[in-house]
Amino acid sequence: MGVTQSGGTAVGATPAPREIRVDIGELVLDGFRADPDRVATAFEHELTRLVRERGVPADGPWTADVLSGLPPLPAGLSARRLGQELARAVHEGLCGRGEVTS
Repeated sequence: MGVTQSGGTAVGATPAPREIRVDIGELVLDGFRADPDRVATAFEHELTRLVRERGVPADGPWTADVLSGLPPLPAGLSARRLGQELARAVHEGLCGRGEVTS
């Protein structure tokens, strides 16, 4: 049992960020027949899950103009699976384990 400040942070502990915002200006999916709205929904759900479960380093903010180094993905991938794979690549980039160029 610890002492907490208003907001639920233990005294002397660094407060966890309450919000992480990822803005995607444009997502180009050449060669895929997946519904872009369904891809975006799956992407958002998976990235939210990854950040909640695994977090991201606290030394942000992060800016990436281009995400590269994605593994080859089959053109027939479902919208859900494509969104999940893209979210995983972005999460890896945010955690410093992917290839992100700016």
